[in-house]
Amino acid sequence: MKKPTVDEVLQQGIYGPLETKPDERRKYLGTIRERIIVALYKRQVAETEVYPQIEQSMREYPEAHLFLNGNMSYEELSKYVKLAAKKKIEHKIVTNKEHDTEIGLILAMGHAIDKEEIFITKKQQILKKPQGKKGLFAKIFKW
Repeated sequence: MKKPTVDEVLQQGIYGPLETKPDERRKYLGTIRERIIVALYKRQVAETEVYPQIEQSMREYPEAHLFLNGNMSYEELSKYVKLAAKKKIEHKIVTNKEHDTEIGLILAMGHAIDKEEIFITKKQQILKKPQGKKGLFAKIFKW
């Protein structure tokens, strides 16, 4: 490992530590693309209902982190904050005054997972097995 020069030490002292992929981090609320499980645009986060894919992903990845766009109103973000608290998922509201991204929510890991498709295009219903009702076949054979 090479030893940093005096100029590099001074630059880091003035501007902070060097950051990998700063443009990508600004776009993806402080994380990088290769760590993202799912993402929603601001308009999707602003909808009244929680996307079931987000809840499903929180269930599948309990060690994930939730990043929310701090440039949105808390009323729009609160349903996801409550969901994260319920699922015991760490969450962070990220506000960048210099750059406003169109992304409203990101669920990401602390390491690379390289998921090909991260954006949710539409809500999908998570099918649940009906309870209490028996089908015709079960009624005939008294199961």
